[in-house]
Amino acid sequence: MNAMTRRVVIATAAVSMAVSLSACGKAGGGDKAGGGSSKGSGDLGKTIGLLLPENKTTRYETFDRPIMEAKIKALCADCEVKYNNAAQDIEQQKKQFDALVTQGVKVIIFDAVDFKAPKAWITQAAKQGVKVVAYDRLTEGPISAYVSYDNEKIGTLQGEALVKALGAKAKDSNVVMINGSPTDPNAGFFKKGAETVLKKETKKIVYSQDIPDWSPDEANKKMGAAIDSLGKDGFQGVYSANDGMAGGIITALKKQGVEVPVGGQDSELAGLQRILTGDQAFSIYKQIKPEAETTAEIAVRILKGEKFDDLAPTKVDSISGEFKGTPSKLYDAQVVTKDNIASTVIKDKVYKASELCTADFKKACDAAGIK
Repeated sequence: MNAMTRRVVIATAAVSMAVSLSACGKAGGGDKAGGGSSKGSGDLGKTIGLLLPENKTTRYETFDRPIMEAKIKALCADCEVKYNNAAQDIEQQKKQFDALVTQGVKVIIFDAVDFKAPKAWITQAAKQGVKVVAYDRLTEGPISAYVSYDNEKIGTLQGEALVKALGAKAKDSNVVMINGSPTDPNAGFFKKGAETVLKKETKKIVYSQDIPDWSPDEANKKMGAAIDSLGKDGFQGVYSANDGMAGGIITALKKQGVEVPVGGQDSELAGLQRILTGDQAFSIYKQIKPEAETTAEIAVRILKGEKFDDLAPTKVDSISGEFKGTPSKLYDAQVVTKDNIASTVIKDKVYKASELCTADFKKACDAAGIK
């Protein structure tokens, strides 16, 4: 989509805006394990709740949260954000959600730990006039809006990138799939998109496992089990749903002396460094700033009673099909390899070259033209 083709400055903008918020004494604190933040009593009629699902993936605390808090502040100077992270705990997230409703917060940006569980919470909250904007993950319930990526298409990109990494031997290659958390609907979309490609373009998917909580440690164990089951020569490539798990997978492969292409997603710093050294074949770059800022703007407009049709032009049904026609915005993403790190994440200032090109990676950075 056109919005995703724009080059976006994330890191510097997010940091500078977050600093300005802090200087004004308005930035939402919050305990990553779910302790929460409340910026004084304030006017709850001008308060937006922000609930994120976990902190194992670095993006949420580093980018999503500060970008949304800054955008909300820019659009509504006297608005406050009540923030919490559920640390992958469904019951904790329910407590956080219920607390916001009890406190009288009328708009909640919500990224669910488990997409099925919140149906009853959101339904009950809606009866009290609470509007929920689903962020990044589609959730069941009468939500007011949904902002994310075209997640099945991302899975397709992952599958295509792995096929490309396998090269001429793709048609004769067996593939292992290490998928994301079964409670995250995006993981299902990624898996579906990737399977569609891999079933057509490779010999066979010989091992497939969903990993609870997107755990790198569990991914490491499952990769070890796959090697034990299939043998070192029983597969020629590995699909990893994200970069964090790819790290665990690659560790398991190295331990057994196996070298095969491994893909990932999220363009995390460690993943990009593995791409530079050749340990990881690719990642998926999702520009977080447009997604986060659009979500923040929709939340502010809902709070002010304003229309947001222009920000959410697509209609999406819930996964169960029970809730239909939710106004949505779905962004595109792109494959990142050694060849385009410089022209994507570095150019967009997601990371500085100095962050990526530490001493251990300087030679690889030089070879990739990253200065």
